[in-house]
Amino acid sequence: MKKILIAASCALAMLTGSVQAEDSIRIAFDVPYEPFEYKDENGELTGFEVELAEAMCEEMNAKCEFVIQAWDGMIPGLLARKFDAIMSSMSVTPERAERVLFSKPYYNTPGGWFAAEGFDIDVTDMDAMKDKSVGVQRGTTMDTFVTENMTGVVNIKRYNTADDMVLDLEGQRLDVVFVDYPVGEQTIKNKDGFIEIGESVKLGEGVGVAMRKRDTDLAERVNKALDTLKENGTYDAIMKKYFAYDIKV
Repeated sequence: MKKILIAASCALAMLTGSVQAEDSIRIAFDVPYEPFEYKDENGELTGFEVELAEAMCEEMNAKCEFVIQAWDGMIPGLLARKFDAIMSSMSVTPERAERVLFSKPYYNTPGGWFAAEGFDIDVTDMDAMKDKSVGVQRGTTMDTFVTENMTGVVNIKRYNTADDMVLDLEGQRLDVVFVDYPVGEQTIKNKDGFIEIGESVKLGEGVGVAMRKRDTDLAERVNKALDTLKENGTYDAIMKKYFAYDIKV
């Protein structure tokens, strides 16, 4: 009878699929993506989302393990149970929501256009942008926007990392990049010889923590923790370390 009860309990746990409070929660980040997640001069993982994840795990009284994962393998890795959550600037979109369970959005920033000084073309003028090279990070909402609005006009170059894209802009192998605004601000605009161009573009509903559809208990805990961090001022304190403006949804 005892064996039957144990088996039934295990089956129930498998059906609910929830990551339990005493379990180690593995959270994935795409690195580098400064200022959200990157390694400092000592090789330590840091950034806005890393610090927010640390605070979230502490609030949940959970042991968390951080995993570095390339962007294009994020959702496949989550579904393959290589980790339990994605906290790496993943915008909430209807397409992604069909595959994963999102938390409430915890920040929202627009996409920004950046180029070398002297680039004076209006990025919304498709005649003027004809045959220009535009860089985006593969699989992002910026990639989707450029694909939907500029295919057949510009040469779209897709990159696995934001760093590779910036290197090509610096090497004059790109005319323009379209990237999450704070990333462009930190990695491009702050460098001599590079500027922001045009107007930023609001994309999607904001960024959320992505989890497997079955992990509803984990999602509830994550939402509760994020709400508490916003209410008690922890979120604002972390945000102000990395941004001079409000990024809350």
